[in-house]
Amino acid sequence: MSYAAYKMKHWPTGIEHCAAGFITHRPSDAAAFSAPAAGPAASSSGADSDADSSAAAARRRLGPTPNLVVAAANVLEVYAVRAEAAPAAEDGAGGASAAFDGILGARLELVCHYRLHGNIESMAVLSDGAENRRDSIALAFRDAKITCLEFDDAIHGLRTSSMHCFEGPEWQHLKRGRESFAWGPVIKSDPLGRCGAALIYGLQMAILKAAQVGQSLVGEDEPTRALSSSAVRVESSYLIDLRALETNHVKDFTFVHGYIEPVLVILHEREPTWAGRISSKHHTCMISAFSISMTLKQHPVIWSAANLPHDAYQILSVPPPIGGVLVVCANSIHYHSQSTSCSLALNNFSSQPDGSPEIPKINFHVELDAAKATWLSNDIVMFSTKTGEMLLLTVVYDGRTVRRLDLMKSKASVISSGATTIGSSFFFLGSRLGDSLLVQYSCGVATSALPDLIDERSGDIDGDLPFSKRLKRVPSDILQDVTSVEELSFQNNMLPNSTESAQKISYVVRDKLINVGPLKDFSYGLRVNADANATGNAKQSNYELVCCSGHGKNGSLSVLQQSIRPDLITEVELPSCRGIWTVYYKSSRAHTTEDNEYHAYLIISLEGRTMVLETGDDLGEVTETVDYYVQGATIAAGNLFGRRRVIQVYASGARVLDGSFMTQELNFTAHSSESSSSSSEPLGVASASIADPYVLLKMVDGTIQLLVGDHSTCALSISVPSIFTSLSEKISACTLYRDRGPEPWLRKTRSDAWLSSGIAEPVDGGGSSSQEQSDIYCIICYESGKLEIFEVPSFRCVFSVESFLSGEALLVDAKGRQDDTKVSLKKEAADSIRVVELAMHRWSGQFSRPFLFGLLNDGTFLCYHAYCYEGLESNVKDNSFSPAGSVDLASASDSRLKNLRFRRISVDITLREDISSLARPRITIFNNVGGYEGLFLSGTRPVWVMVCRQRFRVHPQLCDGPIEAFTVLHNVNCCHGLIYVTSQGFLKICQLPEAYNYDNYWPVQKIPLHGTPHQVTYYAEQSLYPLIVSVPVVRPLNQVLSIMADQDLVHHMDNDATSADDLQKTYTVEEFEVRVLELEKPSGRWETRSTIPMQSFENALTVRIVTLHVTEVYSKESKGAVSAVASLQGHLLIAAGPKITLSKWTGSELTAVAFYDAPLHVVSLNIVKNFVLFGDIHKSVYFLSWKEQGSQLTLLAKDFGSLDCFATEFLIDGSTLNLAVSDSDKNLQIFYYAPKMVESWKGQKLLSRAEFHVGAHLTKFMRLQMLPAPGLASEKTNRFALLFGTLDGGIGCIAPIDELTFRRLQSLQRKLVDAVPHVCGLNPRSFRQFKSNGKAHRPGPDNIIDFELLAHYEMLSLEEQLDIAQQIGTTRAQILSNFADISLGTSFL
Repeated sequence: MSYAAYKMKHWPTGIEHCAAGFITHRPSDAAAFSAPAAGPAASSSGADSDADSSAAAARRRLGPTPNLVVAAANVLEVYAVRAEAAPAAEDGAGGASAAFDGILGARLELVCHYRLHGNIESMAVLSDGAENRRDSIALAFRDAKITCLEFDDAIHGLRTSSMHCFEGPEWQHLKRGRESFAWGPVIKSDPLGRCGAALIYGLQMAILKAAQVGQSLVGEDEPTRALSSSAVRVESSYLIDLRALETNHVKDFTFVHGYIEPVLVILHEREPTWAGRISSKHHTCMISAFSISMTLKQHPVIWSAANLPHDAYQILSVPPPIGGVLVVCANSIHYHSQSTSCSLALNNFSSQPDGSPEIPKINFHVELDAAKATWLSNDIVMFSTKTGEMLLLTVVYDGRTVRRLDLMKSKASVISSGATTIGSSFFFLGSRLGDSLLVQYSCGVATSALPDLIDERSGDIDGDLPFSKRLKRVPSDILQDVTSVEELSFQNNMLPNSTESAQKISYVVRDKLINVGPLKDFSYGLRVNADANATGNAKQSNYELVCCSGHGKNGSLSVLQQSIRPDLITEVELPSCRGIWTVYYKSSRAHTTEDNEYHAYLIISLEGRTMVLETGDDLGEVTETVDYYVQGATIAAGNLFGRRRVIQVYASGARVLDGSFMTQELNFTAHSSESSSSSSEPLGVASASIADPYVLLKMVDGTIQLLVGDHSTCALSISVPSIFTSLSEKISACTLYRDRGPEPWLRKTRSDAWLSSGIAEPVDGGGSSSQEQSDIYCIICYESGKLEIFEVPSFRCVFSVESFLSGEALLVDAKGRQDDTKVSLKKEAADSIRVVELAMHRWSGQFSRPFLFGLLNDGTFLCYHAYCYEGLESNVKDNSFSPAGSVDLASASDSRLKNLRFRRISVDITLREDISSLARPRITIFNNVGGYEGLFLSGTRPVWVMVCRQRFRVHPQLCDGPIEAFTVLHNVNCCHGLIYVTSQGFLKICQLPEAYNYDNYWPVQKIPLHGTPHQVTYYAEQSLYPLIVSVPVVRPLNQVLSIMADQDLVHHMDNDATSADDLQKTYTVEEFEVRVLELEKPSGRWETRSTIPMQSFENALTVRIVTLHVTEVYSKESKGAVSAVASLQGHLLIAAGPKITLSKWTGSELTAVAFYDAPLHVVSLNIVKNFVLFGDIHKSVYFLSWKEQGSQLTLLAKDFGSLDCFATEFLIDGSTLNLAVSDSDKNLQIFYYAPKMVESWKGQKLLSRAEFHVGAHLTKFMRLQMLPAPGLASEKTNRFALLFGTLDGGIGCIAPIDELTFRRLQSLQRKLVDAVPHVCGLNPRSFRQFKSNGKAHRPGPDNIIDFELLAHYEMLSLEEQLDIAQQIGTTRAQILSNFADISLGTSFL
């Protein structure tokens, strides 16, 4: 191999930064965002005025809720907080329902997400606090790049409004000769939005001046910007050199409230000190406040305060009316403003400067280093400490003078990496070590009203998710801790304190975002439901990844699977099956809720006949006794008339059935104008789409017919829409879409929406029917690629797009835009591509919007999300060309869905197969399978697409190979399950595995350990997982000292130094143990089989295998910590500090056979045959070989550079051996051993084959054999890829590829750097360059291709794809088949 591909499989989940701001809406629009209780419940409770007032009250209590912006490594996500207010009737009932402070539930819903070409170092929200302006997001990237983003309604996503870069030759002087910096740039914003500030290179402050209201950026002359509310924009920037102001060693800075000009307060150290110098040099920090005058570019000091403790690290600005700043130190907190100051000591280590008064101390002991803070109200700030405790600090003030600070303990929660308050009722705790939580808090609820309500909620935080009986629970750190009183799972234990308001704060967790990071170690083992006979690709889904993730009390074992393997209930052999459907049958007597109704019949279509089964207690065939059409294959089946009837469509006709009796039969004939003679021959149906009470049929000849149902008679009549009788163009795909709900979504996008919605309500008030309205639309795609949406049954065109199949990023209604500038497609490619299937659906949820799907015949899956955009220019244009006289023309153009737009979203699906236009439909939409909703895509590579929080989670299903047909089944024995038919001819009835949470990049199950997991390994013969866990334990100090010191020294210890009083103190130590876990076979529960406690001095060992029956066979003390062990040809290789020893097991003890001295400390060992690779903590990698006859370990070659290794592994490609290593600067390097090359100094030196910047710390590599994909060079069967885990919670792989593929994809990659507009204006090439962080490094070859960049190719439109492929001298099909081969070859798990 000389070439490799880097591909992420699971993106980072550990949240590092979070912020709240009005990104997608203005504060004045926010009331519409969190809905009052749903209509029916409120109106049934009696008078309408009641319901209205309650909703208004709840909204007042909620206040406008901003968006949440989170960043995990290089992933940026914007969420909306959807709160559901409780109806009034229940408030009066004494809060017996799950409502808390007037809110039934809240959840996070994704607005947009981006994967950037750079890690986000810091994030701030620029907000000017005005009611009618939006906020912007400012992001900072290494080394000194700042980008401002704002939400653009036209594209329903973020766009860059300004970029500021202080890098490159002309800014070189800012670094003042330094090359490496501990932190990237830090950015903060002024509370009134006048400016932002970024600290770059440690000593330069960049001031970003915001544009004045009403000014727009240069070159924007659209009328839209001037009229609509724009977001806060940055106009210009300049630098302040902090050295000139004598503020060296800046620790933190912030803007303060309450001044006319922006005031920047900087916390800095005059001259640094360290722990060994505290006795003579302490209280070295100070704060200085600078008034920033941006017009004069002057910044005078207006006040300052000195003599702050040396461990001050954070500065918080106190909100108005108090003003001033809080300086947070590890052992104390200080308040300072221009006029007053006061302090609070947190523990015995806090000291005050000589000669100053004693400062008040709290009555418990706490350390605040590394705490995160957010203001819950104008005088209460919440700290989340390094142990995950929540503390509330109250600033007690009188007028404008602060009297004192009060600190009290509140609850415990996740160890957080960031906290932000969202509006007036929520805060968010972002975490890298556990799951991030959305918490609702309330300041004034009387504590007595809460306990009963909280016990109900603590098990289930999915407040307003769609199903009445929620099937999935949230397996989570917080929920497992319901028993412990402290944890944020809310048994109410409030501490009495002098401050009233902080005492009354109470919490409910409303939602959580799953995190599987930091992945310290993982192992690869068999699943519970593994299939021993599987081969090839299906065999991969026998395995799962068991990972050590989290830390401390958030430590857990994460079990990850890339593909879904359903739990089998029963299977039947059923050859040549073509389709399956389940239908309901609601007789007039039984009234069950729609969500929980059981299916009545299962219809199976075979090659030449149809089978019908009853889905009662067991599946029984009733084919002979029912009136279904059973002599031939069925095309489609479904329910009509509110599930009172079943419709069955077959090639030459259709039947309507009431249970098992036929009530109507229809035969289809051709209605074309030529065959108007009496002999109208029958015509076959190609596909059908059912939307109660309509059925849309597409005939074999490309025409369509509509069956219209009549609710009163439950009968159908055929109608051929007149608009299609004279049509010359053939229809390639069509579908019906039913837009239902209290207010159908598509109505909002009409140009006259405000008219119709205003009139409709009073007209059909009163009856129950007004609650559930539904509009039916017909979506049609022609062979030319044009897409049109019609209203049914009038067939008036309301939306059309010229070229749907090219996959543009946005779809906008084409009526009224006459632009014939479109370049026609390259002919040869365009003729062959067409849309073979369409689907449109809107899943449950009050704020959900419809999705539109299209499947092309080359296997491309297009996926669009609808949104509403009221552009100003569209109305203007329309009025200009409609003459005043023609009323009908005006009304026709008015009723179009002019404000409807679709935005393409990326789904990682590789189908790559040719689909004939007459194939069976592959998209099956499901509304409840195991509590999830989404769609299933059958075919050669079947895939689940689940809709969670309005985002797609794509999970392939490889275990059965190709799947012919799929449907849902809900009956007594199979609760919300599924049926599918494999291409081998087996019908399987299954359920989704319940233990897993599918709202993640991969399905995940988290097992809480309540300790830090360090290493895990898999013992295959008994499928056990030995695991090293450390648990923090509090021990008396004298015990700890006697362990640490040698036993003899204890007697000679100086009695003056340790008084008896000090020895009574306690100290927390980590106690290590080995737990052996087993995954129980039928149940899938994880059980601890045995626990081996470690001695206190053994804590640094890493254990790799414990002998079979867990008894200690042998133990031996080694000098130095054992850091790695491995087995080498039946011997045991042990690395203890700098010494590597090879030992032989004689049957009773280990005897040393050979040894090798490493430079400093060995961090990892890898073995292939008789070769050994080890990584040193500072001295890079060494390559050794072991010779049996002389019994010696000899050095073959080493890397002469210095490198802080994290993980190493061999990368095998056929017969070539490569050495991969990851380092502390987030790079990856691949070396090779070539003694014949001149530059290797006769083989002493390892040569570099490739280098790459990953942007995350890789902690572990695992070598897995690649699957032979059809397109890859087949002569190399012995190909291995490296699967790696990162500290951000990401998983990816490095896979060897052959030269031809590499050259083709590398030239594509170079094209894409310029062809794609990158978010935040980041350059992917500079991001992927090796970062040496100031150390000397000779650049190596660029032989790794980056799939994170290549993924953009599939999101380009068809024209651009063909264009770029032609420019690099290849074809689109060739590129896409390379993509598919690599993703197939690396689809482990």
